[in-house]
Formats: sequence, C-alpha cells, structure tokens
Amino acid sequence: MNLFSGTIPMMRKEFLHLRRDQGTVIFALLIPVVQLIIFGFALNMNVRQIPTIVYDQSPSQRSRELIERFRATDTFALLGHVTSDEELYREIRQGHAQVALKIPADYADRVLEGRGATVQLLVDGSDSTVSGAALNVFSSLILLENQRLSNAGKSIVEARPAVLFNPATRSPNFFVPGLVAVLVQIMVILLVALSVVRERERGTLDQLTVTPVQPLGVMVGKMIPYVALGFLEICWVLLIMRVVFAVPINGSLATLLIIAVPFLVASSGIGLLISTKAQSQAEAFQMSFGTMLPSIFLSGYIFPINNMPLQFQYVSKIIPTTYYIDVTRGVILRGASLSELWVNGAVLSLMALVTVALAARQFQRQLS
Repeated sequence: MNLFSGTIPMMRKEFLHLRRDQGTVIFALLIPVVQLIIFGFALNMNVRQIPTIVYDQSPSQRSRELIERFRATDTFALLGHVTSDEELYREIRQGHAQVALKIPADYADRVLEGRGATVQLLVDGSDSTVSGAALNVFSSLILLENQRLSNAGKSIVEARPAVLFNPATRSPNFFVPGLVAVLVQIMVILLVALSVVRERERGTLDQLTVTPVQPLGVMVGKMIPYVALGFLEICWVLLIMRVVFAVPINGSLATLLIIAVPFLVASSGIGLLISTKAQSQAEAFQMSFGTMLPSIFLSGYIFPINNMPLQFQYVSKIIPTTYYIDVTRGVILRGASLSELWVNGAVLSLMALVTVALAARQFQRQLS
C-alpha cells in the first residue's frame, strides 16, 4: 500500500483553494513585509532623547554651563525645570520624566573654590535599558567636566547617581508588569474575534436579522463575558507576578483594576472590529495575530517610544497596550496613584467607545 497515495490530488485541491482564497494569500505575503518594514525602521536599541527635568538650586553661570552640556547630548531631552524635591519626584512618578538632574545650592561656590561639588542624577529604574544608558552618559559627562575644570587631574565635580523604584535594576521588575498588558490584550482580541466569526459560520448571526436586537446590544453582549474573563486573567497574572517573580506592587491594586476595565473594553472592541472584517476563523486568527507584534514592539514594552521615528510614535498612541503598560509600570514600580494616571484611563475609555461604536456600525451594515 502506498502511504503517499492521494498526495497529488490533495495538493492540487489545496493549491486550487489558495488560488480562490486570494485574501489569505495576500495576507500571508503582505503582512510580514509590512511588519518587517515597520519594525526595521521603528526598533532602535540606541537610547536617546530621554525625558529629563532639572532642579537647579544654584542658578549660576557654572550650573547653566553644566546644564547646557547635558542639553548638547542626544541622550537627554531637557523638558524644563522644577523648584522642589516634591515636584521632582512627582514628575518621575507620573512618568512625565525618566531622569532628573539635581544641582545643589553650593555647586557654583565649590567649583570656583576647586573643592568637591556634587551633582546628582535621579533615574527611573523601572526601565533598566534607559536607566543604564543614562547612568553611563552621566558618568562620562562628569568625567569630561572634571577634565575641563582642572588641569591637575583633580576631580572637582563628584557624580552621585541614584536609581529610583528599581534600584537593583531587576529585569523581571521591568518586563513582567508590561507583559501583563501584552498577554491580556492578545488573548481578549483573539477570543472575541474568533467567537463572533464562529457564530457567523454556524449561521447564528443570520438569525438576528429577524429579531429586534440592536447591533450595539449584540456587540456589547458578545463583549462583556470576555471582558470579565480578561479581568480575571489580569488578577491571575498579577498573582503569578507577585508570587513567582517576586515583583512588588508599590502602588494601589485598585488603580490597576479600575483602569483595566476600559483597557479590556478597548481590546474587545478591536476584536469585534476584526470579526466584522474576517470571513472565517482562520482569517480572524491571522488578523488578530497581526495586532500582536505592534502591541509588543511599538507600545514601549521592549523599546523606548522616544527612540522611534516620529511617525511610529504616533502609531504607538493608537495601541491600547501603550497606555496600560504605562499604568502597570506606574503602579507596580513607581507607586503612582489614580490621580496621576487618570489620563491613561481617559484615553483608553475613548478608545473603547470608538472601537465598539465602529464595530456596531459595521455589523449593522452587514445585517442590512
């Protein structure tokens, strides 16, 4: 008996199917090329333009010269000045700045007298890649400053770096909180998209054309169970993060869970939109998979958004994961509160409204 009998007829059948299903072929050939181009331009391991604030307690020519040397580098992007330690820590805790340059009140006098002037660099340790680059450049700048100020090789300026929120720069503390957002979004989008397409393939959705059910009601009804499942998954993943990876939660767990709701609804809305375009479960799976790589690489999960070309920074702003990763790291690592992260929640709420409304509108068109 020939074990390979029927191979050629089956092969012909599948080639014929692929020729008829041009959408799958185009998707398979086009999407990898598009993603390769996007990620090839967007991903950059060189850390640059780190958001930086300055607390200059010694407003003088000497301190201004030092600040200008920081400004001249491509590593630090000076956003402005603060006037107190409280404001400095608040800016970093809220995620507005990742680095703070602090110059003490006696800096100018000590430099003029040639004795130990200190300069402190406070770095947000929740991003180990950024903090490592900032500390290295800071050390180099202070070394050059000492060479400029002293011909005898004496160190006049002393560097005092400090890593905040993740002083040990543990990789799990950086990667695991962001992974919560990435995994949950992928899961919710995929399950919602497959669920609706499965209903269409079974003919269940066609029965809705003879019922008084409204498209928005159908969309919300399909979405709520998966939002609840996603909420349960967030709680479960956070527990694993805390127990297995020993990542402490420095902020309020309630803040994480409150902002999780619009994040889950927005992710479900994307799944619903995919389901209105996909004609089969295979297509729904492929389209859902197409959202995975941007959620990983363009959301700031691995690569700093500030390093990306401007057009890809704009793309990152329409990805829900971008905002919830900022929330998870803000709460878990920096101890940020709801009052400091409410903008993320507001943007996610807007995304949720838009995606669900668009999905309902598209579904209504299909029914009519």
